[in-house]
Amino acid sequence: MSTTLTFALMDPPFENERSTTALRLIDLAVKRGFNVNVFAYEGAVFLPFAKQAQHPNAVHGRSVEEENHPLSRIWIAALMNEAAAKGAKVDWVNCGLCVDERGAGEAIEGVRRGSPADFWKFAEGSDNTLVIGTK
Repeated sequence: MSTTLTFALMDPPFENERSTTALRLIDLAVKRGFNVNVFAYEGAVFLPFAKQAQHPNAVHGRSVEEENHPLSRIWIAALMNEAAAKGAKVDWVNCGLCVDERGAGEAIEGVRRGSPADFWKFAEGSDNTLVIGTK
């Protein structure tokens, strides 16, 4: 039986280091072949938002290509693909209430809508759970 880790995330993308740190931890777990559950709550429902777009940086005079702004939706899709290639799984659930409040209904493929009950189920079935709360 493989190890399963659960992460609860609350911060949106691009706002602070907690979201980036969480994705790095998830990446490490996937690289080690662990199954990963993610429950995205509050602003974290925007991490896999399908309409994220790269942008130029007029201040530095860079084009979209030169700026190459990282997008969390691309990182999450890559994590899901890498897990599948290793025979593991990233099960990402966005809190439906949070999605509705924020208008974040368009997520990348593989992300499903759920409720706090999903987090409870994740935690019960995991070897360990990490909640990365807001400040």
